Amino acid sequence: MNNYIKYSGLGFQMIIIIGVFSFAGYKIDSALHHQTQWVTAVLSLVGVFVSLYIILKSLKD
Repeated sequence: MNNYIKYSGLGFQMIIIIGVFSFAGYKIDSALHHQTQWVTAVLSLVGVFVSLYIILKSLKD
């Protein structure tokens, strides 16, 4: 049961990390009045890589 809770929390953690990075990119793009949302795209990808790194690191433990 303990492993189930640990692994189900990883999905929520991944969603939150990607969401925070995407929201930050959106706010930066809005503040700078960009026509294309490059900052949102880049920060979303950074969020994916950060969340994958954290998840892979926690699965090793």
